[in-house]
Amino acid sequence: MATPEIAFWVIAVLVGLALLFDFMNGFHDAANSIATVVSTGVLKPQQAVLFAAFFNFIAIFVFNFSVAATVGKGFVQPGVVDTHVVFGALCGAIVWNVVTWWYGIPSSSSHALMGGIVGAVVAKAGTGSLIAGGILKTVTFIVVSPLLGFVLGSLMMVIVAWIFRGQRPLRVDKWFRRLQLVSAGAYSLGHGGNDAQKTIGIIWMLLIATGYASTADKSPPVWAIVSCYAAIGLGTMFGGWRIVKTMGQRITKLKPVGGFCAETGGAMTLFLASILGVPVSTTHTITGAIVGVGSTRNVNSVRWGVAGNIVWAWIFTIPASAAVAAGCYALSLALF
Repeated sequence: MATPEIAFWVIAVLVGLALLFDFMNGFHDAANSIATVVSTGVLKPQQAVLFAAFFNFIAIFVFNFSVAATVGKGFVQPGVVDTHVVFGALCGAIVWNVVTWWYGIPSSSSHALMGGIVGAVVAKAGTGSLIAGGILKTVTFIVVSPLLGFVLGSLMMVIVAWIFRGQRPLRVDKWFRRLQLVSAGAYSLGHGGNDAQKTIGIIWMLLIATGYASTADKSPPVWAIVSCYAAIGLGTMFGGWRIVKTMGQRITKLKPVGGFCAETGGAMTLFLASILGVPVSTTHTITGAIVGVGSTRNVNSVRWGVAGNIVWAWIFTIPASAAVAAGCYALSLALF
């Protein structure tokens, strides 16, 4: 049995691994926050990442901890999680993030983490150890979030087109270059509010499993909250330019008015999900909104082949990260 000193350092290493995942989450998903505002030329890339990182961090003052509670206490039955499970879950999520980042595929860090948790837990105790309600709610939003982003993005585009009908294009463009700063800020706020909490949730899960927190606690420790929001903000500052190109240029070509509508539709979806405590994918959400905006102009203006490749990445994310997590869980048991 590990001494208290060894146990403490094991927990410290796992918390560090969780913060690395959070940093990578911001790095990987920075494109979701800034792709539209960069592709429309409203902000330069360096300005955009600082802008998004700021709003990622201040989300700490806006949202409650419903998403963190879902991840930390709503996926797995009490008593199942241990340090080996957390190690496997984080490794599964991190490996999938690295693979998809390398190939420029905008996959979901959120669902990679969920797949990692599921894979490690099933490897240890079987499917009966999962909480069906929490898993089902998250899986449902794999479909709901891009559809809602699509509907809200396209609806915003139709409303804006009707309101500004008859206006000169240059005048409209001038207004929406300013308004897109508001929509980009709102989307980055929603991104930070939902995504940082997923890492807070897995740290909370670890602390509960090791006796440093209780399932009766209404919120995680303050140090975990601040460090996770800081990590995702720093990750966003370093950006993910491979994915920016895919999101901002390859799916459909956006103008400021389209960027505003896509970001606003995506932000509304993220705010709703965070209120409901659902850990959704910012990638799914903004992709659906961008496709919705593009489809209002002309169905052929959307590069459906690129969008289709992204969908395949979504489909494979959970099983791929789950398989890696199961292997890492077994490796952790064998080594430690």
